[in-house]
Amino acid sequence: MACFWRAMTAADLPQVMQIAARVHIGYFESEAVFAERLALFAPGCMVAVAQGAESTLLGYGIMHPARYGHPPALDSLLHRLDIDADGLHLHDIALLPQARGGGLGRALMERMHDLMRQHHLAHASLVAVHGSAAYWRDAGFVPDASMQVRLASYGKNALYMVLSIRDNNK
Repeated sequence: MACFWRAMTAADLPQVMQIAARVHIGYFESEAVFAERLALFAPGCMVAVAQGAESTLLGYGIMHPARYGHPPALDSLLHRLDIDADGLHLHDIALLPQARGGGLGRALMERMHDLMRQHHLAHASLVAVHGSAAYWRDAGFVPDASMQVRLASYGKNALYMVLSIRDNNK
């Protein structure tokens, strides 16, 4: 099955919520959070679909500009993008099992690098959950344990990770 990323639309949000509920058990975020990220930074909001079935979502990715060391709390609104943003925060990435292993993660990382360059952002950040830190290490992210205090809403096993575009300029 050939899958690819396309731009997210507001009409996709109900399916995004269904995927989030299946993939991110224990990490609930309201539809308002996803809608706000889409409204604030549409270039960073994508959905994964299969060739010929573009209306059925297999996953989503949401990124937005943010300041280093300031990950948003789980299920919280931003209200606006940080004018001092120096990086791109990978707010949420979720793929259904049938969409994994086909290169969508790699394609999303390429999109992340493109957005970082276009918006002159020095790094990318994320909060690794569900034991995903090894995956993100393989993608070039390194943990920053000094940020653990800011991750209370994600639980004690969450890990703030960062990738410098200078170190990984693909």
